[in-house]
Amino acid sequence: MFSLTVRDRMMVAHSLADPFFGAAQRLHGATYVVELTLWADRLDQHGVVADLGVVASGLRAVLAGLELRNLDDEPSLAGVLTTTEVLAREVADRCAARLAVGPHVTEVEAVLRESDVAWASYRRPAREA
Repeated sequence: MFSLTVRDRMMVAHSLADPFFGAAQRLHGATYVVELTLWADRLDQHGVVADLGVVASGLRAVLAGLELRNLDDEPSLAGVLTTTEVLAREVADRCAARLAVGPHVTEVEAVLRESDVAWASYRRPAREA
């Protein structure tokens, strides 16, 4: 299995409106280092998983739609607890929908790192079945 990973970052504000989250129920900010990995069972005719620049640009475009926003006010996330895990799924889903990858790419994974000691990820098929 081959993989290609690109990294970027985003800053967001949000609250986690459930007593489970203690102080994080209040509005607070988060800066995530975001890694997007494409997994492939083989390389394409150019000997790559995908064009690195295209993948990096696609991730940047997806993150631009989320960053420097209060996620509590985003219509597409209305009523959603925007935990790191949920945001990892959101980034992976948006990247899978945006990136035109070859049939050899089997999975897309997004890792959101809150710090050097805590992160969450979500891995999904590259295409809907």
